[in-house]
Amino acid sequence: MNDEMAEIRNDFLAEAQEMIELLDQRFISLEADPTNTDLLNEIFRAMHSMKGSAGFLGFARLVDVTHRAENILNKLRQGDMAVTPEVITVILEAVDVVKLLMQDIRESGTDEHTETEAMSQKLDQVLAGRPAGGAQAHAPAEPAQPAPASEAPAESEPVPSKLGEILINEGAVTKEQVIEALDRQERKPPLGEILVQSAAITERTLEAALQKQEKQGKPAKGEEDQTVRVETRRLDSVMNLVGELVLGRNRLMKIGTGIEQAHENDPLVRELGETLAQLNLVTTDLQLAVMKTRMLPIRKVLGKFPRMVRDLSQKLGKQVRLEVQGEDTELDKSVADEIGDPLVHLVRNAVDHGIESVADRHKSGKPVEGVVRLVACQEGNSIVIRIEDDGRGLQIEKIKAKAQSKGLVSPAELAVMEPKEIMNLIFLPGFSTADQVTDVSGRGVGMDVVRTNIRRINGTVEIESQPGKGSVITIKLPLTIAIIQALLVEVERATFAIPLGSVIEAVKITRSDIKAINGREVLNLRERVLPLFRLAEEFCIPSDNQQEIFYVVVAGLGDKQVGVIVDRLRSQEEVVIKSMGDYMAEIKGIAGATITGEGKVVLILDIAELVESARMGWAAGATA
Repeated sequence: MNDEMAEIRNDFLAEAQEMIELLDQRFISLEADPTNTDLLNEIFRAMHSMKGSAGFLGFARLVDVTHRAENILNKLRQGDMAVTPEVITVILEAVDVVKLLMQDIRESGTDEHTETEAMSQKLDQVLAGRPAGGAQAHAPAEPAQPAPASEAPAESEPVPSKLGEILINEGAVTKEQVIEALDRQERKPPLGEILVQSAAITERTLEAALQKQEKQGKPAKGEEDQTVRVETRRLDSVMNLVGELVLGRNRLMKIGTGIEQAHENDPLVRELGETLAQLNLVTTDLQLAVMKTRMLPIRKVLGKFPRMVRDLSQKLGKQVRLEVQGEDTELDKSVADEIGDPLVHLVRNAVDHGIESVADRHKSGKPVEGVVRLVACQEGNSIVIRIEDDGRGLQIEKIKAKAQSKGLVSPAELAVMEPKEIMNLIFLPGFSTADQVTDVSGRGVGMDVVRTNIRRINGTVEIESQPGKGSVITIKLPLTIAIIQALLVEVERATFAIPLGSVIEAVKITRSDIKAINGREVLNLRERVLPLFRLAEEFCIPSDNQQEIFYVVVAGLGDKQVGVIVDRLRSQEEVVIKSMGDYMAEIKGIAGATITGEGKVVLILDIAELVESARMGWAAGATA
């Protein structure tokens, strides 16, 4: 019984968490559209469902808070109380308390360790129409236009609007008759009863319509069992197994190719080739299917930002509107888990540093309300997220002064930097342009965390800004971080894998094509000076350096590009990234390891670190 109750409790917590996310989003939408009765009813049903489930499991304090909030929501949807920002603020505070209660239940199995008395009193004051913590007394709202969804459900007619729709579609009544009946209803007799009393329809017509309504309301057989909740660790386990299968497939394909070349006339070998081709196809389809099961819409990540922007703008005394686009864009759960914190930092910075105060925007001739826009989309094999604002933009001179005063860069380095490179200094550890430290920003850890977390999942982050017009931060992320396409290269018989997403092109050169500027090797590639570095030197691989012909893999992240000198290009292969473990985690320039089709362990290069290292060395050499 204990195991059963624990499972029921976990299911409740999972469902309640989804409801909490929904409530945060819906309340912000309701604040922008106070007369939306459908939205009010959706919020009311979510709160009512949470209260009912909590009551079944015996969580008394959770029931108490949700019941009082439900009473206020009921008054709002009946038009007895106005939907105002003050009322919504108090209910959002109640939602925060519900979050604390759920955390208490998750950790201790009970909600008795969370204090709710103060919140209950505040909700009671709002319900009574008295000010509560800034919430002002609310006069009854103007009678809302009767909307079927806002009516209290009747036992025989769960959704009166559906009944009215059925009767209109069948020609039993007109739309005007239904509207007139709803005007007379005043939340007392059911809609059908009013229509019968006014002789608009007969009782037989009503009974047939109710039966049809009930039939439409029931899901098709088996429809309610179309989804199943699966723990993430199980999906991770399946993904790991598919990764091993991909490695095994690669090995078999390599062996099969060798056998076919040696015994091409053998009928059994031809059958083996056909079987391997089929295995390759099925493995690829299985890999795609498993990856899709791990994909989730990015709204799961973006859903918390409307509430966060609302609270933060009120705290800072600013007027900020958040716009979200592309919420249905899907990405891997492992990527979604990693991108949450960076996005929080970027949105907070946009509201705090980017958007000006009301007075400053008025002086600049801008609308008083600032706009922060979150846009997500898929471009090729990457997920692109843009954080845009119409604020003051980055101040180049202020960034230069701060970077120099903190010793992050030298005056000589700043002298040769382009504006875009100077903007990217904000991603350095310890950098902040805030004049004073607050609980919102100014500690110089936010943007560094952004770049570190994004690089960890092989992503990139760039910033563009125009003074006085705003900034755009662009994040590019891989669809998945478990299985990637890679270019295998060889250096002095050592093989490395370069993630294909970082490869721009590969060119064949001779020793005479390599030039030197201030002691650094460079390549003039289509009128552009490309910094070069040798993998053999980077990883201390002994080399006789007598080779005349080389290959340069042009790799880059955003506007930063570097040429990697290798001896030979081997092949393009699908590889599974394996962690190097804590013992070797600090090795610079290595993202992980994989096993090739030949059964060899190959290191996967961290292009982000290598590019940064090469660029810093190049800048130092240029200023020497």
